[in-house]
Amino acid sequence: QLQAFGGGLVQAGGSLRLSCAASGRTWTGYVMGWFRQAPGKERSFVAAISWNGGSTYYADSVKGRFTISRGNAHNEVDLQMNNLKPEDTAVYYCALKWSASWGPSLELGGQYDYWGQGTLVTVSS
Repeated sequence: QLQAFGGGLVQAGGSLRLSCAASGRTWTGYVMGWFRQAPGKERSFVAAISWNGGSTYYADSVKGRFTISRGNAHNEVDLQMNNLKPEDTAVYYCALKWSASWGPSLELGGQYDYWGQGTLVTVSS
């Protein structure tokens, strides 16, 4: 089970920190990804991190602005979002998949097995 939280309203140029808590089992070997879906658009990949925190992967649109990391709690993953833009407005979802490979396949939402409920991020101009 996944629970995402931390969304809200922020002005352009501001920052937000999202967190996702995973429970119910041991997630060693899994990858956690963040995806987003803007109004009227398809879901898109944002970032992913290996469960041990050793590897990260980002969509080009967020590189240099977003940072994915393991949270302070052993079962949490954070997404620090800086220099937010109005086009970052979306519902953000965290998801988990078992993965033995690293690369563009991480961007495929259909390969993720577990999904959180989503948290809304609104960036005003």
